[in-house]
Amino acid sequence: MNLEYIRDYYLKKSFVTEEYPFDEVTLVFKVKGKIFALMAIDEDPLWLNLKCEPELAIELRERYESITPGYHMNKKMWNTIILDDTIPAKEILKMIDHSYDEVLKKIPEKRKQK
Repeated sequence: MNLEYIRDYYLKKSFVTEEYPFDEVTLVFKVKGKIFALMAIDEDPLWLNLKCEPELAIELRERYESITPGYHMNKKMWNTIILDDTIPAKEILKMIDHSYDEVLKKIPEKRKQK
């Protein structure tokens, strides 16, 4: 998986925007204005920060060495995923979907409908 593939995957989701609010190397993806993913585009291998339900976050960290508590994020609800080819692409896409869903479900209905 590379940066462009993941970026395209994010942007195919409804209501997703991208920006660089922190610096010129941390690409942030938001759903309805709320962050659900970050990518360090200058890192090799590439890494992502994704939101995760707390129990699942722990389970994923135990299953994969390349998943650690979220770098510069709430360690309980965010994971950093290093894309070093040790995690199947299908699993990474599931984690992206889960992050998107976790953030979207917390957005009030009124705001979702705008």
